[in-house]
Amino acid sequence: MKDLGKLKYFLRIEVAYSKNGIFISQRKYVLDLLKETGKLGCRTSTIPIEQNHRIGSEESTPIKKAQYLRLVGKLIYLSHTRPNIAYAVSVVSQFMHDSRERHMQAVYKIL
Repeated sequence: MKDLGKLKYFLRIEVAYSKNGIFISQRKYVLDLLKETGKLGCRTSTIPIEQNHRIGSEESTPIKKAQYLRLVGKLIYLSHTRPNIAYAVSVVSQFMHDSRERHMQAVYKIL
């Protein structure tokens, strides 16, 4: 085996060391995701999902499933280092079988 030194970047997760401990971040992953969706310059939201959300499958037009599945999958991976979005991601992942425009808007709000 060969020692490659301290871990810096692994599976799109950055690892930083300091005297306070080890920190992990997916900053580059988030920036790439925002560029991919065209949301890089958008305003940020303080909360990823409304408290009394009503994200049902009624009263909304169906969307292309492939894009929704891809984005929700990326958000699931992102929630490993961002626990503040974990609940919102679990809510939007419930509609992967029947994704609608309303669900895609919720995904964009999480971004």
